[in-house]
Amino acid sequence: MIEIEEVKAPEETEEVPEETTPETAETPEAPEEPAAPEPEGSAPEEEPAAPAKEKKGFFGKGKADKADKALKEAEAKLDEAEARLDEAKDRIQRQMAEFDNYRKRTEKEKAASFDLGARSVIEKLLPVVDSFERGLATLDEAQKEEPFETGMVQVYRQLGKILEDLDVKPIEAVGQPFNADLHNAVMHAEDEDQPENTVVQEFQKGYTFRGTVIRYSMVKVVN
Repeated sequence: MIEIEEVKAPEETEEVPEETTPETAETPEAPEEPAAPEPEGSAPEEEPAAPAKEKKGFFGKGKADKADKALKEAEAKLDEAEARLDEAKDRIQRQMAEFDNYRKRTEKEKAASFDLGARSVIEKLLPVVDSFERGLATLDEAQKEEPFETGMVQVYRQLGKILEDLDVKPIEAVGQPFNADLHNAVMHAEDEDQPENTVVQEFQKGYTFRGTVIRYSMVKVVN
């Protein structure tokens, strides 16, 4: 008989080493270069955060000081401008007061000058008025109808209107109590029918000009 030999399978297969590719191959680490020594006398490097903060704070303080200085200068200029404005207002007020006083004084002097001139003219016109009144008092009613006398009456009335417009008023005398501020007693009389110290007759009519006596009335007074 022929004997058949049994072929036994190998128990373990030999591992084939994997081929290494350039991608998978590990790159050998380069050796670290030694740090260059710092030169003597050189300042150490500043840390980035702290110096920036200190720099920012330094410049911020400078800007604040500058702003405060500018504010103080502006306030000083404002105070100076207000002082000048107050001085100008005070000067203008004084000038206005002086001008107002000058205006009032000028108006008063002008009025006084006008009154003085008018008074002088009125004093010269009053005797003319007296003459008209004495002449017209001698005429009867028939004569007053004559053209010449009628013309004289018209002139007298016109003259009286002018005096009235100038604020010249006659002083009332007959029948009034004697007033030394208005009347000038040139004669005294005894009359039991009249109250004592009463004006009973007027010799010359008196007048006032703007409330001031320009001519006293010449009168007779009962004792």
